[in-house]
Amino acid sequence: MNTVSVVGVGLIGGSFALALRKAGFTGRIIGVSSPAAVRAALELGAIDEASPLEPAASASDVIYLAQPIEQIIETIRVIDAHVRPGKLITDAGSTKLTISEAAAKHLRRGRFVGGHPMAGKESRGVEQAEADLFRGRPYVLTGRDAGLESWIERIGARLVFLDAAEHDRLVALTSHLPQLISTALASLIVDENKAAQVAGPAAMELTRLALSPYEIWRDIFSTNAAGIDAALGAFIGKLEELRSALRDPSMERRFEKAAAAARELRK
Repeated sequence: MNTVSVVGVGLIGGSFALALRKAGFTGRIIGVSSPAAVRAALELGAIDEASPLEPAASASDVIYLAQPIEQIIETIRVIDAHVRPGKLITDAGSTKLTISEAAAKHLRRGRFVGGHPMAGKESRGVEQAEADLFRGRPYVLTGRDAGLESWIERIGARLVFLDAAEHDRLVALTSHLPQLISTALASLIVDENKAAQVAGPAAMELTRLALSPYEIWRDIFSTNAAGIDAALGAFIGKLEELRSALRDPSMERRFEKAAAAARELRK
């Protein structure tokens, strides 16, 4: 690929552009975003130039959609007329089924491979972008493209292949549920008089995700409500099991099993 357009030059889009550069990409990177975002991205060196969507799409070999989910869907609805036949469109949306369905409905000239880098921060904006943001992290693809896969590996991410529905079911458990747990815990602590006075590292660590702005999560909740509801139900069931076992010797085995699972996650 010679020209890449990043549509939505924020934390993820900017980091992808910086990661490509660090991995040796020598082509042109076009940024499509708000005036403030592309100005910051140019100053950071994440993009080479700014452009409106239509000419950027026409010039690109790869179009990387790193917008909020509903904006990704809207871009997919309008972009196909401007894409050269056979060129790749991929995305970084946090849910995949609704986006994949939109791509199947609206894209005829462009080829679509859904993507989701499992990386991020609580803070937003291209100013927070890092070339190594994806290094060592899973990067989910819902289809195959040899060129895209090669660059994802070169930026240091770990490829995972899932269909869109399975992706949404699994990330509801590993990503969306942790956000809601953190949000609920922060709300519970602040509602309890004087609890904040004795909040230590555990409370700080577990409420870190509660710092995430709602606008990031609004589209996730609306496009993966069923998966999140199922994950919440399963988690509430686990909490009830622990509640019933507080004075039971089986609690030790539960802790050992959970510790083994946590160690496995960290490998």
